[in-house]
Amino acid sequence: MSHLRLIAATLKYRGIYSLVEKNVNRRVFLQSRNYASTGVTEPFLSGTNSSYVEEMYYAWLENPKSVHKSWDLFFRNATSGALPGQAYQTPLADFSESKTSLIQSHGLTKSPGKAEKLVEDHLAVQSLIRAYQIRGHHVAQLDPLGILDADLDSFVPSDLITTIDKLEFYGLYESDLDKVFQLPTTTFIGGNETMLSLREIIKRLENTYCQHIGLEFMFINDVEQCDWIRQKFETPGVMKFSSDEKRTLLARLVRSTRFEDFLARKWSSEKRFGLEGCEVMIPALKSIIDKSSEMGIEYVIMGMPHRGRLNVMANVIRKELEQIFCQFDPKLEAADEGSGDVKYHLGMYHERINRATNKKIALSLVANPSHLEAVDPVVQGKTKAEQFYRGDSEGKKVMSILLHGDAAFAGQGVVYETFHLSDLPSYTTNGTIHVVVNNQIGFTTDPRMARSSPYPTDVARVVNAPIFHVNSDDPEAVMYVCNVAAEWRNTFNKDVVIDLVCYRKRGHNEMDEPMFTQPLMYKQIHKQVSVLKKYADKLIADGTVTLQEFEEEIAKYDKICEEAYSRSKDNKILHIKHWLDSPWPGFFNLDGEPKSMTCPPTGIPEEMLTHIGNIASSVPLEGFKIHGGLSRILKGRLEMTKNQIVDWALAEYMAFGSLLKEGIHVRLSGQDVERGTFSHRHHVLHDQDIDKRTCVPMNHLWEQQAPYTVCNSSLSEYGVLGFELGFAMSSPNALVCWEAQFGDFHNTAQCIIDQFICSGQAKWVRHNGIVLLLPHGMEGMGPEHSSARPERFLQMCNDDPDAFPQFDDDFAVSQLYDSNWIVVNCSTPASYFHVLRRQILLPFRKPLIIFTPKSLLRHPEAKSSFDEMMSGTSFRRVIPEDGPAAETPGEVKRVVFCTGKVYYDLVKERKNQDLEKEVAITRLEQISPFPFDLLKEEIEKYAKADLVWCQEEHKNIGYYDYVKPRFRTIVNHTRPIWYVGRDPAAAPATGNKNTHLVSLRRFLDTAFNLEAFEGKMF
Repeated sequence: MSHLRLIAATLKYRGIYSLVEKNVNRRVFLQSRNYASTGVTEPFLSGTNSSYVEEMYYAWLENPKSVHKSWDLFFRNATSGALPGQAYQTPLADFSESKTSLIQSHGLTKSPGKAEKLVEDHLAVQSLIRAYQIRGHHVAQLDPLGILDADLDSFVPSDLITTIDKLEFYGLYESDLDKVFQLPTTTFIGGNETMLSLREIIKRLENTYCQHIGLEFMFINDVEQCDWIRQKFETPGVMKFSSDEKRTLLARLVRSTRFEDFLARKWSSEKRFGLEGCEVMIPALKSIIDKSSEMGIEYVIMGMPHRGRLNVMANVIRKELEQIFCQFDPKLEAADEGSGDVKYHLGMYHERINRATNKKIALSLVANPSHLEAVDPVVQGKTKAEQFYRGDSEGKKVMSILLHGDAAFAGQGVVYETFHLSDLPSYTTNGTIHVVVNNQIGFTTDPRMARSSPYPTDVARVVNAPIFHVNSDDPEAVMYVCNVAAEWRNTFNKDVVIDLVCYRKRGHNEMDEPMFTQPLMYKQIHKQVSVLKKYADKLIADGTVTLQEFEEEIAKYDKICEEAYSRSKDNKILHIKHWLDSPWPGFFNLDGEPKSMTCPPTGIPEEMLTHIGNIASSVPLEGFKIHGGLSRILKGRLEMTKNQIVDWALAEYMAFGSLLKEGIHVRLSGQDVERGTFSHRHHVLHDQDIDKRTCVPMNHLWEQQAPYTVCNSSLSEYGVLGFELGFAMSSPNALVCWEAQFGDFHNTAQCIIDQFICSGQAKWVRHNGIVLLLPHGMEGMGPEHSSARPERFLQMCNDDPDAFPQFDDDFAVSQLYDSNWIVVNCSTPASYFHVLRRQILLPFRKPLIIFTPKSLLRHPEAKSSFDEMMSGTSFRRVIPEDGPAAETPGEVKRVVFCTGKVYYDLVKERKNQDLEKEVAITRLEQISPFPFDLLKEEIEKYAKADLVWCQEEHKNIGYYDYVKPRFRTIVNHTRPIWYVGRDPAAAPATGNKNTHLVSLRRFLDTAFNLEAFEGKMF
């Protein structure tokens, strides 16, 4: 049999690699996938690249005629053992001669036909093995109902041996079934055996790839990773469980199933989005957590849709059952402020001992709305933050698990956005385990109408994540897959997907009738035996448990539920605070309230301002060559520092730098934020001569400073904003900022803004201090580069326009505490500096929306002095008129209130018209919560003047609809507040520069026409 071993050795494609790699200055360069039709008459060789050879070689194995004759000769000679450099022959060589040399090299000249058949048969077996590895999942028995194909296609690939006649596809016949073949190194089906009969090879391949587990991994472009998966699943006897493991699995299935049964009995008419049909998900998650804990994981952060959430809380995270049952009592009133949310949207956090490992583990389930998959990037951001604060750069202590529905996983674009963050340096969480609860239906939509891809999980292929499909009615197969997934994540720090192919026992919710739309499926579901009964019968039959033990396990858990139900009636008050998913120990009082209602001054000492300015103007690294244009920018910063003035970029630098000194981590993320969209920031310097050599001066400010993270994001708003929200959720002692490339683009992240940022505290009692930086301003740049849509944020503010508040000493801070978020439009660098620092110095956290400038970044008048930023100074919610008009308020005929950039247009026009005594201009730096107290003082100061609101935005856009009723409340509807600005429009800005300038001229004329409103009705 020595000749068989020799031939088998030549089948190792790594051997093919070595033949090429040993030829100096040779490289196989693949010109086209269809080699035979390219017209290439010889292999083009220069250098080395194994991937090209591999693709060519496998194409040749599948069909030698698919490659050019010269390649056919090359591979035949190489597999025959030709020495390096001798495998290649010119196309002019007689092909029959190469056949003869192949036969002679094995000493088989007396029977050349048999020898050639032997070689071809071995090649055929390798192709057969590869076919199962690539396409075996298409015929795996994945649907527990037995009526659907998980890949939406009943077609059986022609290269899989499902019947004896399929052997002919490889040139093999029934007579070959008992022939013994040498196994290639690309498979582990032999275990310790190196040779198997063809019959046994096919049997083992079918057992591995065509039963209850379907594997998709051969698209991964890493041989080590593919071999790892092959070994985990192909090695004979790997999927074995001890009696104790089986009993634990049964007990977990009992808890999962009986919890749903209990809820169905007690609250049959309540929506709960139960897990029936995929009860195996609970033991699956517990297996992942057990295996991960065993490998060192201390904290697991989870995100999931509503289906099965209560079961996960009860049986995975171990929420007190009485707290869950309380949520079903309609007579109980929540004691917490805010709106609250339905029980299957709430999150929680819990630390406990993992019984399987005896190690402490923390579990967090992030609260989220019904907007499917929106929580995915939030979980990733929170996970990244926890890894960052623990110094867990490789993700060995903190990990994330994301659960998905099949229809949402395929249909929601944020899934793709989140996957594409998975390997980016500033966003990676070092691998996420995705569990898809594949109900094979989306609400009432059949999968064939819900996706174009064969599987709902195909989006994961873009990041080379292996996908393990598994029949959920085979609990042991599910457990094995979960253990392998946990090991994969720990080994390779990459994402992995588990596709639990199951069914949904009831309708979309418990009140829904699924027979309307899926009658045949639900006829089968009504006949279906539960996975608990199937598995219990199996274990009873093989003697692992007795019927009595099984019934006792059920009775034990039923008793636990009944006792908790009794206790739940004693809970007179619901506390959503018990369901917090992100506790901040020590930040609030024990009752969850702020420790004070004061905010210290936000200014800093002059020497600190100077120090930060000097570092911002320098390159801290020796021999670092920067761009000439950047040298001029840094020189300009140094000049400003000497003159004790700042522009917008320098003010931001000083705000960030001062917080770093105080131990506050600062993270700035978004598209092109390192340089800044408008080339103003330059927080990351690039060496002009050395690739990838960069310098971040902000991290060289102080010896013991907190770290500064500034990172360009992928071209995503929805996914990245969700990520940054999750990052900010983890700790109150960080300033987390997301900047839109233009403020207009935040609308593609509207779901995160509406569902998490605006209403997160009201629904989930969850504070969050994220900062949104939205470049905004009408500058003739067109409708998609002008407006950050301030009207949308203001419309969602929760302050009452008709209620005049009571003022006290802490009004400015308490008003912020009562708001759902803070909206500002700063007109000076000093205001921007102070509002960023105030965000951290406040005794609570609220989202901060900042409409940032574009042209003001370099406007000669938009500068601030050190005096406005030094110790004792603070953010000014309103900047009143301080010119000649303020000196003689009784003579002022008009007060123009405005916000942001338009102030500079108004000041310039007022000076041109010589109206500096007749017209006062007052700026609102903070728009919401509305500064009632300060504006009341301004209005009373100019008692005889017209009150005008001026904005550069169109009348139906911007601030007017928000400020108008609040101004009227201040004056008790006794004085009008007139509007000056652009007329209503559907688009937020014109794309024509001349039209823009004409409309600007028009509203500026109106603003300073002191007779403009005389005689008009109020």
